[in-house]
Amino acid sequence: MTNKTPKQTQGKLSVVATSIGNLEDMTLRALRVLKEAAVIACEDTRTSKKLLSHYDIHTPLTSFHTHSGEKGFAKILSLLEDGKHVALVCDAGTPGVSDPGLELVSVVREHFPDLVVEAIPGASALTAALSIAGLRAASFTFYGFLPLKKGRETLFKEIAKNERASIFYESPHRILKTLESLKKVLPEDRRVGLFRELTKMHEEVLVGSAAHLVDTLVADQNHQRGEFVVVVEGV
Repeated sequence: MTNKTPKQTQGKLSVVATSIGNLEDMTLRALRVLKEAAVIACEDTRTSKKLLSHYDIHTPLTSFHTHSGEKGFAKILSLLEDGKHVALVCDAGTPGVSDPGLELVSVVREHFPDLVVEAIPGASALTAALSIAGLRAASFTFYGFLPLKKGRETLFKEIAKNERASIFYESPHRILKTLESLKKVLPEDRRVGLFRELTKMHEEVLVGSAAHLVDTLVADQNHQRGEFVVVVEGV
């Protein structure tokens, strides 16, 4: 009689939302899961170490980001196949919202249909901006990060015609150019909201026409610093 090695029980993938700025954005459940996990997969280990150190969490880290390639996916799949509990985090906010976490979850579900993939909800720049916008945004289209070149101007024209609110993320290097493009296609009475450095020390909210916002950012370049969530009212 031949002895067969029992198949290793598959692990678990926890998709954990982390702080978008203020370290107190963390939920109690998120902190517990990060402590319990066998390994934390993160975009930038340096960024995650700051958060974990603040809460005295010493779970091992492994990097998983946009440039991880096939080896990155294989590493996570191997951990899960070995029965490990993997917690997935991004640098800020909820994994899967404009970051490689979305594809990882898809690949995991494809390889392990019965694996437990759980959401540990929490902070998100998208919902944080909407909650304080005060703009007509009962329904919206989320564009994530806009393309750098190809199709960019066409997208602004689409946003101008969209009956729903349009929401996207923008970097400090392109925010002024983006507002100038919106100024060209939006009527003067369409409001735009800029939500900068949400939950951080220099959090700022600016709301007005695209033209007004261009003038504001040109007058004081401090308004151009940090990461932005942009909300454009619908038609």
